[in-house]
Amino acid sequence: MTRPSLSDHQNVSLRDVDERDLDIFFEHQRDPEATRVADFPARERDAFMTHWKEKVLVDPTSLVQTIVAGGEVAGNVVSWVGSGQRMVGYWIGRDYWGRGIASAGLALFLRHVARMRPLYAEVFPGNLGSIRVLEKCGFRRLPRQDATNATNRNAAKATEGADALFTKDTESAKTASRTTSTTSTTSTTSTTREEPEGLLFVLDA
Repeated sequence: MTRPSLSDHQNVSLRDVDERDLDIFFEHQRDPEATRVADFPARERDAFMTHWKEKVLVDPTSLVQTIVAGGEVAGNVVSWVGSGQRMVGYWIGRDYWGRGIASAGLALFLRHVARMRPLYAEVFPGNLGSIRVLEKCGFRRLPRQDATNATNRNAAKATEGADALFTKDTESAKTASRTTSTTSTTSTTSTTREEPEGLLFVLDA
């Protein structure tokens, strides 16, 4: 079945993760093409569920949202603190690639965490779709040594007041959506990757 275009992104929004979303996220990360482009192997079901339930969803530094497109769960976006830096990452189901949904979802998320800067993102060099998503959302490529020198003070500043800063109003999220168009899959796979590898990007403002 041909899915309708969401080029205007009026139907892209964010909401809190429901435990039922995890089954969909699991299937998204099992897709062979997605794992190839992201350069990261899929987790088995038990390992995936344990990682989400016992790490991602309970990490006090994490901000986690489900990306909804046209009423369907299209993926997720996550921010967390790692190695003294606040990171951001996302994973989009392959059925939703090439329609600007990743760009719209990330743009919404960035508006909600506007005071959390700098934000870092990591992407596999061959993942051209995600590189375009990051660039459209204002990220710039950063030499890895510069990112390594980021201090824990930046992470503490980014984390401070996280609960108050993150807006969970889905109607506001719909209003904040902006038009984008890109082919995308994953940027920083925060739900599966422990140590950053690949190209680093930063959003300063």
